[in-house]
Amino acid sequence: MIVRARTVVTMDGAPIDDGAVVVREHQILDVGKFDEVKTQSAGEIVDLGEQALLPGLINAHCHLDYTCLRGKILPQKSFTDWILGINAEKAKLSAEDYVSSIGEGFAEAKRFGTTGIANLTAFPELVSQITSPIRAWWFAELIDARASERPNKIVDRAIESLELTPNWGLAPHALFTASAELYRHCEELAQQNNVLLTTHLAESREEMEMFHDASGPLYEFLKSIGRPMNDCGNETPLEHFLTIRDSWAALRSAGNDNEWLVAHLNELTESDFELLERSTTRFHVVHSPRSHDYFRHSQFPFQRLRSLAFNICLGTDSLASNDSLSLFAEMRAFQKEFPGVSPDEILKMVTVNPATALHQENMLGRIRPGFCADLIAIPCGDSDSPFEQIVEFDGSIDWVMVNGKDVGQLG
Repeated sequence: MIVRARTVVTMDGAPIDDGAVVVREHQILDVGKFDEVKTQSAGEIVDLGEQALLPGLINAHCHLDYTCLRGKILPQKSFTDWILGINAEKAKLSAEDYVSSIGEGFAEAKRFGTTGIANLTAFPELVSQITSPIRAWWFAELIDARASERPNKIVDRAIESLELTPNWGLAPHALFTASAELYRHCEELAQQNNVLLTTHLAESREEMEMFHDASGPLYEFLKSIGRPMNDCGNETPLEHFLTIRDSWAALRSAGNDNEWLVAHLNELTESDFELLERSTTRFHVVHSPRSHDYFRHSQFPFQRLRSLAFNICLGTDSLASNDSLSLFAEMRAFQKEFPGVSPDEILKMVTVNPATALHQENMLGRIRPGFCADLIAIPCGDSDSPFEQIVEFDGSIDWVMVNGKDVGQLG
């Protein structure tokens, strides 16, 4: 198949006007000017007309479990109040509700041009019942704050549910809900099995108060439900995470340090940045602009993290704190938050950067020979900057291809 478009945005240099991509089975065979490509390759020609063809978008942080909670929880006075609110809503849901919610989330994400998604699920045992229409990385979200089981049992049970899934990982939820022992066991398994790891870190002011000052609403709530609080009162969340990681040093072989995919990192102090400057540890970082606005978190320190060479991606988070699964809406929100960042760099945050974070940098995120044929198309008019048009896009996705399968018009 030869797919022709007004502009092909490869993420490898300048866009190609009157471009084309050759696809065979699941793979991209060639990309270039349409006139040149069609003389070198045979196949059905799909002419998308006045469209920009670009790599499928990758959502680096999402909780499809909670698609059904859209609009259910109004913005709260505190992050802890939101936790109480979502816990109350979750208590009303059955396993069938979660399966339906995840399926609806996949369908919505695809309608918005997402062809890959890093999805954290609290119910890995349900994954075998779900067929994803797009690429999915399933992360088992793990919590042991009130669990009677030992952490290794919790992790091992999650792995039993996911190990036959093509792409899976482990997600100790956060420092305030997952023990150091649980984090350690995840790290150990990741070393042994090349498993992806993700977690929430330094998301809210209340998390900072809890770990740094041993006070605040989150501290009092977790203390009231029986969480041991002896790890609070001395360090920032980031310091605490790095302290725990230092204790795992013996687990990490030389040159084989797991690069965590860390969601949020909103609450960082000057001492945290000094620590990051000295540290050899680097994370992949996910920012969710619209969920961030919903919670009224402190400003995301994009410029400082970028200056320290962190790989920064965008995600939607869940619909318990957002109103859609559109990465185009996240790009627009990010541009509003950081107007000095170029549109092509913003687009990288939903293509090239998350592909790198998910260890798919040689397969996804670009239109390049040998890469997987995950492509989307959006309307494109006369412009010297197709990147600006892409980031500003707020309409229906006209065409999607996932893994070489042309699913045609979605709008």
